[in-house]
Amino acid sequence: MKISARNRLKGVVTEVVKGATTAHVRIDVGGSIVTASITNEAVDELGLKVGQSAYAIVKASDVMVGVD
Repeated sequence: MKISARNRLKGVVTEVVKGATTAHVRIDVGGSIVTASITNEAVDELGLKVGQSAYAIVKASDVMVGVD
């Protein structure tokens, strides 16, 4: 896979939950969970399954920071 994004986090799929049109995919990246919302069609095209390796690719124009 070649992609221009530099914010690639390699991990393992821990959960795939399909909704009516959108799925939530959880990826364990070194003990931290990253959740992505993607279409059910994308899940099927990628063949996403629990236990397989996958990348969380982050593209964001803003990063927010919060504290208690």
